[in-house]
Amino acid sequence: MATDATAATGSSAELRVLRQDEWDKWYDTLLRGFGGVPESAEERELWNALTEYDRSLGAWVGDECVGTAGAFSFRLTVPGGASVPAAGVTMVSVAATHRRRGVLTSMMRRQLDDVRAWGEPLAVLTASEPAIYGRFGYGNATFHLNTEIDTSRVRLSVPPGTDDVRLRYAAPADVLDACEAVYARLVPTRPGMLARRPGWERLGVLDPESERGGASPLLCVVAERDGETVGYARYRIKPEWETAGPNGTVIVESLAALDPAADAALWRFLFDVDLTSKVVARGRPVDDAWQYLVSDIRRCLPRLRDSLYVRPVEVGAALEARTYQTPVDVVFEVEDAFCPWNAGRWRLSGDQKGASCERTADAADVVLSVRELGAAYLGGVSLASLGAAGRVREVRRGALAEASLGFGGGGGVGGVGGGAGLAPWLPHGF
Repeated sequence: MATDATAATGSSAELRVLRQDEWDKWYDTLLRGFGGVPESAEERELWNALTEYDRSLGAWVGDECVGTAGAFSFRLTVPGGASVPAAGVTMVSVAATHRRRGVLTSMMRRQLDDVRAWGEPLAVLTASEPAIYGRFGYGNATFHLNTEIDTSRVRLSVPPGTDDVRLRYAAPADVLDACEAVYARLVPTRPGMLARRPGWERLGVLDPESERGGASPLLCVVAERDGETVGYARYRIKPEWETAGPNGTVIVESLAALDPAADAALWRFLFDVDLTSKVVARGRPVDDAWQYLVSDIRRCLPRLRDSLYVRPVEVGAALEARTYQTPVDVVFEVEDAFCPWNAGRWRLSGDQKGASCERTADAADVVLSVRELGAAYLGGVSLASLGAAGRVREVRRGALAEASLGFGGGGGVGGVGGGAGLAPWLPHGF
């Protein structure tokens, strides 16, 4: 277990915990790895403030930084509503001059050892390149929905009470506290959501001109009922004029609501913005409610994309932290070469009230790798589907169906979702 301040990598680079006076060089290495496009002073200041130095690593050759990795201290909602400590793996890069020398593997090795030492049963990340992280045990656990809605042809059928919701314009920064309170109330209701630590709320209103793509500055409407904020939408307008007239686009940056009427009122507002004929939204839940209100889903062009990757760091603690929608009593044989303390047989017994997961010498019912266990963990990917793909092997007849029903999955768009509850969803990147 690597808990010392420095360690050697296989490439002779020195791996050590980040110091504050090294941050600029470390962050410049990261930016170069992602294309070298400079960020605004506001963006840079925010990421500096959010960086957790004692949870960040740099690989150095002399005074040159050749690798970066960080781990935010998040709490992740899991099935059953518990908020579980999770390391948010982030800011991972390796200088192109030092590829294929073991730098990334060394950072991933040290990081997972540290996460285990911190007592956090899960590590999570979003992948710039999905092919990279499977070999370190991360499985694609959630998806999100992107859409382009032709609002000149698609109409909404809204639920009762929508007209009782009052909408008003507000400067995004002026209503930040009220919007954050709405978000906080939603966090326990959906697996995959992150409880935001102080400072993270600023990410939602960060508005550098370089990120607007020709659209307006960030706009905001809040939904209110009886003087209480019950929802909000942050969006931009991208004007466009053609020979036939206006053809602008509404770009939805974020939208959250506490009840169906407030949600519908916000979507109806976005559909009806003057001089526009399209709503574009990215990163939405796969079971987002607007899909069941629209007159023509084909003209909404829904598309799925991978989102959150989950890695059980401590299998027993991770499986005990969540609940199961139907009773399970299954012995998993887990393969985990990168974190061998997880390898072996585990008996999971649980239901909607709680679970226990302990090592056992009993015969295996289901065999799978830690990657597949991570993919199924939040209920967004079905164990049965992984079995059909040959990624999970059933030993005891009926055990895979039992486990799959207990974990959830199979609902929502494209065969992914949260079983009996809401589909897991990561609301923002990190």
